[in-house]
Amino acid sequence: MPGRIEPRTWRHNPTINAPAKYRRACRYEAFIPDKLTQLPLQLEATVAGVVSEAEAAIRSLNSEAYPALRPLARLLLRTESIASSKIEGLQTGLRELAGAEAKLKSGAKVGPTAREVLANIEAMELALQEASTDRPFTVADIKAIHHRLMEKSPNGASIAGKIRTDQNWIGGNDYNPCGADFVPPPPEEVPSLLDDLSTAINDDVLPPLVQAALVHAQFETIHPFADGNGRTGRALIHVILRRRDLAPSYVPPISVILGAKRDRYIAGLTAFRGDRVANWVEQFSGAARNAAKLGEAYLKQVHKLIVTWRAALESRPPIPRSDAVAWTLIERLPAYPFITAPLAIAATDRSPPQVYEALDQLEQTGVLTPASRFQRNRSWEPKGLIELLESLEAGEMPESDR
Repeated sequence: MPGRIEPRTWRHNPTINAPAKYRRACRYEAFIPDKLTQLPLQLEATVAGVVSEAEAAIRSLNSEAYPALRPLARLLLRTESIASSKIEGLQTGLRELAGAEAKLKSGAKVGPTAREVLANIEAMELALQEASTDRPFTVADIKAIHHRLMEKSPNGASIAGKIRTDQNWIGGNDYNPCGADFVPPPPEEVPSLLDDLSTAINDDVLPPLVQAALVHAQFETIHPFADGNGRTGRALIHVILRRRDLAPSYVPPISVILGAKRDRYIAGLTAFRGDRVANWVEQFSGAARNAAKLGEAYLKQVHKLIVTWRAALESRPPIPRSDAVAWTLIERLPAYPFITAPLAIAATDRSPPQVYEALDQLEQTGVLTPASRFQRNRSWEPKGLIELLESLEAGEMPESDR
């Protein structure tokens, strides 16, 4: 990525609580990228071929028309959000996270890590919601995604949605940017760079996947927030794929693939800043292609799981009527690794007595397994779903698709 290095001096600060060597003045170099809308881009035929193949894979993923479209779409969105959080070191078990989500819906308190990961799911949902509108996507929308992401974080509420006014850096020490692995643009450069970025998001000249690759890498280069840049930047990938109608229904779990080789992902972003833009586009497109194929394979597996749940419900008389809530609930279960009565009522839009009857029927037939021993705030786990999600999060291709 063309840009310029700007030498700067970090001032002596005798007041901070740090070893003496970190209180001294020192020199560092901040990187200021050129505007993305002014980037001259030429892709070799081999790179263009990878881009084309990846976009075809994403279109194939989105061409699937299963009956439970919305729950399956939420399944992939959830997986993408969890993987994006994992890249930033926010790790929590899927069962623990699903349990925390059920608790949060019932008004109970959950741990800080689970709360942050769940906030990332909400931020991704907001990103796609904003991407689905016809109006221009603005810097205010980027700030809104970041606000949704950070507002529930233990240390993030004060910076949620606020563009940084201080110099930040990646790597090195905690006290100054001298010796850092990368120093983003100084704060006074950030507003104009973000304005340019939003213009690039609204453009439709480049192929969608190339546009997403460049916007994501440029956002990470700008690093406009004090924290939460990685997760916000990966949400912008899906903003573009949705706005360009490449992924109207299903989110390819790109963060699963990027996170599986995190060092390579970071090296790719570094290559982008080192004027190897085409290399980054090729790497990103390859990850998107693999993510789409992985997502499609797992949608098929979840569809098979739904079929087994329906067969289990049919195997034990009396078989519910065709309009019974139990059938509807089965179609909705992929969106809920843990299900509670309030969630089931909201998912089916049926009366509480009907939903409680359906939950009992699904428990009796083994489709649902009780996840809590207490009658109050009961929750259930759909049989086989968590195991499937764990394989998807790990980026493992199902045996039948290898």
